[in-house]
Amino acid sequence: MAQQPADPSSRHLLEAQIRVDLRQDDLEAARRGLRQLTPSQAGRFLGRTEPGGQAVVFRLLERSTAVDVFAALEPRQQSQLVNGLQDEDVQVIFAQLQASGQARLLDEVPAEVAQRLLSTLGHEQREAAGRILGYPAGSVGRRMGPVLVELRPEMTVREALQVLRDSGVPRGRLRRLVSLPVVGGGHRLLGMVELTLLSSAGEGAVVADLMAEDLETVSTTEDDETAARRLSEENLLALPVIDETGRIVGVLTLADAARILAEEETEDAARSGGSEPLAQPYLSTPVRNLVRSRVVWLLVLAVGATLTVQVLEVFESSLEQLVVLSVFIPLLIGTGGNTGNQAATTVTRALALGDVRPRDAVRVLRREFVVGLSLGALLGLVGLVVAGLVYSWSIGLVIGLTLLSICTLAASVGSLMPMVARRLRVDPAVFSNPFISTVVDALGLIVYFLIARVLLGV
Repeated sequence: MAQQPADPSSRHLLEAQIRVDLRQDDLEAARRGLRQLTPSQAGRFLGRTEPGGQAVVFRLLERSTAVDVFAALEPRQQSQLVNGLQDEDVQVIFAQLQASGQARLLDEVPAEVAQRLLSTLGHEQREAAGRILGYPAGSVGRRMGPVLVELRPEMTVREALQVLRDSGVPRGRLRRLVSLPVVGGGHRLLGMVELTLLSSAGEGAVVADLMAEDLETVSTTEDDETAARRLSEENLLALPVIDETGRIVGVLTLADAARILAEEETEDAARSGGSEPLAQPYLSTPVRNLVRSRVVWLLVLAVGATLTVQVLEVFESSLEQLVVLSVFIPLLIGTGGNTGNQAATTVTRALALGDVRPRDAVRVLRREFVVGLSLGALLGLVGLVVAGLVYSWSIGLVIGLTLLSICTLAASVGSLMPMVARRLRVDPAVFSNPFISTVVDALGLIVYFLIARVLLGV
């Protein structure tokens, strides 16, 4: 293999040259350039390639690199790439994926493509992929890695290491092994033994004396994000996945957990901003998918905004009597929306981390009420002084009291929305922000005009 680029600047120059070679149809030069990239670098390069050119780039990769790159892609990007590759290329790569990776790709591609891919597998591989597909979407069963090596409690360390050497596990997967399951009859899990402990023990030591029996396990049907956070928070090396009979059927590793959590955070970030997650790198996403990911939420928010318009119509006469009130509407609506979204984002994150639960709703509401009241008092004081000096002290008092009320109301509503979403079994990030934008805007305007009517008599 050619010398790999030593630093990021050299790699960027190399990637730029590869793109120039591709534009000039100098495929042999592009192939030589791609060979200087590691699989992870090649994967990032592919993710920054326009959809129409991805299949060309992929075909230029060496076969071993191509398999690693394909396995690391998101399922949607894999599906997009499958459409541009020849059947024989897809079949070879598909057969080398883990069963969980095969299942994720089969979920993404059209049914006829899925059937064709399944038909290319041997009996055992087809059975393994079918078992993974049988677990609920979003469960650990869909994301677990295979059990590569099983040990017996009566084995000596010498026998265990020999089993590991004879297992035929590819070197890439072997590097990710951190602990091995110890099983009894019927593949029932008895314990786990760390690979470092096994390799450092005397050859005559018995596996049963080295294994950890008070181990953590996870069910195949448990939510994948919950399991991933558990593995991360408890500093575990791996989580054995067991079925309802106590048989070990897979392992959730730190790498699996990191990928699950990264995907969840990407989804939350996208939905907090009012769009659907892309599930693939931005530059490799077709423009139609970008439009589709945003248009639904824009329509939802546009419909919700009609409620604000109707509130303005109800108080139209008040606005006509004192036009200056309309000047502050964008400020008040924006402050309310920002305050509510801050509270919702904080509570959504706390829910995801397990810091709070839906049963803590009253405690969270009390805290956010005080936070909103404090923020409202500070902003309201500023609004009172500024509006009082520029317009009149009566207008300043209206603005100050409205900011106090809106911030308190928005923080309270924003803190409750993620809790309500969790109770309704919907994604808090999806449910909270659009609802806050609609409700807080309308309620804020109602509070604003009611305070103006009382204090100004309009």
